[in-house]
Amino acid sequence: MTDHPALHLDGVSKRYGAFLAVDRVDLRVARGTVHGLLGPNGSGKSTCMRMALGLLPPDGGTVSLLGGPPDDDRRRRVGYLPEQRGLYLDMGVLDHLQFFGQLRGLQGKAARDAASYWLERLGLTDWAKKKARALSKGMQQKVQLAGAVLHEPELLVLDEPFTGLDPVAQDLLEDIIDALRAKGTTIVLSTHQLDHAERQCERVTVISRSKVVLEDTVDGVRRRGRTGWYAVQADGDDAWMVGDDVVDRRREGPVTHLRLSGDDPRPLMARAVAAGVRLDRLEAVLPSLRDVVVGLVGERGVAGEAAEAGEAAAR
Repeated sequence: MTDHPALHLDGVSKRYGAFLAVDRVDLRVARGTVHGLLGPNGSGKSTCMRMALGLLPPDGGTVSLLGGPPDDDRRRRVGYLPEQRGLYLDMGVLDHLQFFGQLRGLQGKAARDAASYWLERLGLTDWAKKKARALSKGMQQKVQLAGAVLHEPELLVLDEPFTGLDPVAQDLLEDIIDALRAKGTTIVLSTHQLDHAERQCERVTVISRSKVVLEDTVDGVRRRGRTGWYAVQADGDDAWMVGDDVVDRRREGPVTHLRLSGDDPRPLMARAVAAGVRLDRLEAVLPSLRDVVVGLVGERGVAGEAAEAGEAAAR
């Protein structure tokens, strides 16, 4: 397997008039991984994805897609679900998928077989002959998802894929992402639903106000936000839990939560050993990915950046 990443943005920038939408963003997506692209509305995520796919030219920096420039040949090896949905409302569902397959190089029976498989996989077989306008928003979303994956892309770029899907369909999409990853597909996932990102992604890049503000593994991001709380389960007297290093203590059933003044739990462990206590559990309590990202960019920043982007587009 090549050492080249599936996608590499190297210092890319993009302006819309006076508005700097993307400011020297670096993004490196390793092959065979699920990489999250996170951040508030208007932060530049969708613009980055369009530049990655050659749909927008960068004003600065370079783009490498599957080891080279994002030309037509490489784009045919990519599946893309954009945030702005769009189907031909008077075209049948099966016809849509055959058309999408042909655009990606599938011919005749291969396109029809792939379309039929994904209709069944997504629970849309009974709607194959229906026109797109007869479908609900969630069903239309499923059709466009099928169109992005039916040609078995090497790289799949998903921009807000969970929007419009009910909880059952969201679980199905997570299963599909897991199955594609197991087959070696590289996936870029942009979503505001950070619980999905925490479960699905190995690494995440957070963009705020047009710049990368954090890039790490999901576990690494969560560890950056830790607040000194540890979960403890032990058999025996709990007098050893009292010390100058313990600044707060809470009991929840069999688990005691201790907040330490520093990041080193070894003095606590030493007291447990000295007391002859059987220590069944002592682990850091990490915040969720959502808690860390919201703490980084701020709830008010989300609304502010969306408004700023809207004003810039209007100008």
